[in-house]
Formats: sequence, structure tokens, C-alpha cells
Amino acid sequence: MTSASAFPAWIYDASPIADPLGYGERAVQFLRRLRHPNSDAPGGAFQLAPWQERIVRRIYGPRHPDGRRIVQNVFFLVPRGNRKTSLAAALALLHTIGPERVPAGQVLFAAADRDQAGIGFREAANIVRMDSRLIAATRIYDAYNAPKLIKYTAQDVTLRTLSSDGGAAHGLTPTFTLIDEIHIWKGRDLWEALRSGAAKVRDSLTVIATTAGRGAETLASEQYTYARRVALGEIDNPAYLPILFQAEPDDDWQDETVWHRANPGLAHGFPSIDGMRGLAKEAENKPADRAAFLQFNLNVWQANSRDPLFDMATYDARVFEPEFDALAELPCYLGVDMSLSGDLTAVVAAWRHDDDQITVHPWLFVPGDDLKGRADRDGLPYEEWRDAGLIFVTPGPIIDAGLIEDQIREICATNDVQEIAVDPHLARRLMQSLHDDGLPVIEYRQTPLNMGVAAGDLERTVNGDLIRHDDHAALRQHFDSVVASRNPTSGLIRMHKGKKTDRIDGAIAAAMAVSRACAAETNLSKYNAPEAEGLFIF
Repeated sequence: MTSASAFPAWIYDASPIADPLGYGERAVQFLRRLRHPNSDAPGGAFQLAPWQERIVRRIYGPRHPDGRRIVQNVFFLVPRGNRKTSLAAALALLHTIGPERVPAGQVLFAAADRDQAGIGFREAANIVRMDSRLIAATRIYDAYNAPKLIKYTAQDVTLRTLSSDGGAAHGLTPTFTLIDEIHIWKGRDLWEALRSGAAKVRDSLTVIATTAGRGAETLASEQYTYARRVALGEIDNPAYLPILFQAEPDDDWQDETVWHRANPGLAHGFPSIDGMRGLAKEAENKPADRAAFLQFNLNVWQANSRDPLFDMATYDARVFEPEFDALAELPCYLGVDMSLSGDLTAVVAAWRHDDDQITVHPWLFVPGDDLKGRADRDGLPYEEWRDAGLIFVTPGPIIDAGLIEDQIREICATNDVQEIAVDPHLARRLMQSLHDDGLPVIEYRQTPLNMGVAAGDLERTVNGDLIRHDDHAALRQHFDSVVASRNPTSGLIRMHKGKKTDRIDGAIAAAMAVSRACAAETNLSKYNAPEAEGLFIF
């Protein structure tokens, strides 16, 4: 485990939870009197696990001297299968028909779309339908194509659904808001309308209940980052309660003790431990399945795409000491990714071994103007990499193509370079100059077809234990930043950045070089082999 953990240890340590007015106990007793259609408890009683009870007490017990709740916002991050929806529905009913209700209050279920919002609504409606007294006290409107509503008629309290794909809903004044699965919300309009509406109401409560998401520049990531900083003690905000059940980045994802730590329901039989074992087994050799397991079953926030291209654990296991004298005897292929103004340029060499393994090594060029500012914007240690000799920092705001030509010529002078793959879009002059010098430059347009094939070749090389590298930190960062999307018809892969400050130039150049090395191996005729004595016809 990392020393800095956001794990909610207070749920398990039996520490006292303030409840000066007894409102925490009152909330727990109300929930226990509800019934649930899937409960196997006597009378179908709503089952409140000990960890869930601690959460309820922590939200509703602590109070200001005037009786207002101290907790105004909750970020509840829990993996799939831990009955998040059931608990959220019960809390919504606590504010609709229970002791936390406010006359004419608005209780809102807000989700990414109408169907998702309907899941939580139906959970609440089915709880109401289990008790004839609640049926008599409420009206349920659940038509398929009409607004969904539960109304407590005695005090005109309503529970209704909203979806982020339906636009903003201004004028709301919610007493309780459930933000469901924020990681799949579309846009910020509804979020901003709900937050401004809640600010108008005394003692309003907002609960974000979600599994982990993906990406670093989304509304969900913004809220998760804030919650984690509160949980780590970096931000002091007593009104904000983070409840983060998740594995830490350096945890062993196959360790079942980690599963139990991230899934509080496992100790009580939910989710299914056998089901998780099956998913984990399938994920061993499938990077996309592993990413899904980490996200949905261990709640590890994913920085990149849903379908990561590289198994970075496999990549990390393929570190070898560079033996450049020995590599000089092997066929070598260069990929060159030239830069736009102010961007990075990458030259990557791929040496093909006799056993089909491929060694890669990069030469990365970064403009030197405002290097510290660039490092801050990109979130990368450029100055540290410069001092370690991992990148070449060039003078001025752009990279002089002449420096790239010089580096390519130097590589060609000491290696058996078969091809230099260059996209002519930004490098016509460079290509002509290299061609005039008799160097084996080829045109390699970065079209969807060409790069789709190249990405597939690089994926197979990395994930198939065929890659060899010298643990170049900057190149690894470029590989790890690749976001991959796959064409469902052609199966071609598109490599792109997860966010605008990511850098993948080294990975693009590596894909070009590795693909040319793979193509050369595929196209090599057996009759060209040195041991072939002639042409035989059978």
C-alpha cells in the first residue's frame, strides 16, 4: 500500500461518530423499517450492512449548533455490485417520506440519461410498493415516456428524475440531489444548474454516487480529484465527505485482499467473489479487460481510453541493457514523427532480431524556450529528463529540422538502417535532403490505414513479449499516454492523446519503425536466406 491512502478507515475503526441530536440514529432506524423486494431478511426488511450504517450515521449525525447538517456534499465512490443504487434510493426516500423531508421539498435523481435515471427511480418506487402504508401515502408516476415522479401527498414533497442529456433544468431548489454515475455525464449544464439550485436551499444535501471513470479533463475527474484531496487531508472541508473505496495505484490487482478492501460488500456476499475471480482470470492477458476490471471492480480511475493499447506491465518487464555495438549488426528501421511549431519531434529506431524480437530506442527533441513552463503545462519533468540525457533540448521556440537530419545521419553512420519512414506532410525538405545523400528514406503517410496497421504491429510487439527497450522514462511516458480507439468495422486502431497536454510522439514514431521492421520480416523470401542454394521446383 502507498503511505498516502484515501481509504475511509473510519468506517471500520469503531471510532465514535457525533450525533448530538440523534438524527443519525433516526435515519438508521427509518432505513431499517423500509422493505426491499430482493431482501432475504425476515419480512423483506431493508438490509443495512454495518459499513453502510456507518456511512448513514456519518452523513446525518454530526450537526451544527442550530441543527443543520455539517455534511452538505458526499462523494461516494464504490465499485459495481456493492448495492450503491439501493442505498442511494433509500437515502432519497429518507428525504421524500422520511424524517429528513422538508414540506414542498424537491428530491432529485440526476443521471447521464433517462434510462440511467430510471434505474434509481425504480429502486425507490419498488421500495415504496413493498409497504401498503407507503403506497397509501404516495403517488407514483412511472409511465415509460413521461416524467417519473414519486409524490408524498401530505406535504407535497416530490422525487423526480433528470438526465444530463436533456439539458439544464434551471429554477430547481433541491433539498436532496443524487448525482448518479457522474463519470458518464455529458457536459456540465445540468451539474451547474443543480449546484446553483442547491445553494439556494438551507441544509440541502448532494450525494455523488459513482464508480470510477476515465480521463483527466472531465467533470467527473474534477470532482474525484477534489474528493481525493479532501480524503488525503490536502484540503480541509468538513462539509464535504469523501468515501472512496478503491485500490491504490501500486496495489496488486490480482490480490483478493485488495478486492475486499475496494469492495466493502464482499464480506457480506455482494458482489460475487466467484464472478470477480472469473473476470480477473480473463483479464490476465487482455489489457482492455484488465482496464475494465481495474475501473469497475477495483475503482481505479483510468487516465486513458476504455481500450488501452499497451499492457504496460508487459512493457515494463522487457527492460534490457542496451548493447549498441551488437545492435549495429542488425537490420534497423527508423520512424520519424516531425513536429508542428513548438511541439516535440521523435526519431525512434527499431532493430529486428533473428528471433523476431524488436529493440527500440528513441531520440526525442523538445524546444528549449520556457522549458519550465512547458514542463508545468504538460506535467512532465523535462528539466530532469534533459539533465539525465533522455531528451535533446533545442534552442529557440521551434525545432530546427537540420538537427533532426544530423541525428538521422549519425544513426545511419553507425547502424544498418534499411528504411527511414517519414510522413512527407511536415518533412518534404528533410526527405529530399536525406534522399540526395543516398539514405533509404521512404514516404510513410500517417493516414488512418497506415497508422492503423502500424498501431496493430506495435500492439502485438509490446503485448506479445517481443519488445526490448532500455527503460527510457520519456518513451515509456509516451507509450502510457496513448489513447486507442478501434474501428468496429475494419478493426483498425487509431492512436491519439487522452488530453491535449499528453505527449505520444515517441509512440507514433515507434509504431512507424516497428511496423516497417515487421513488414520487412513478413516480406522476406526464404529464397533470399543465405543458406538457400537455389530455386527448387516440386
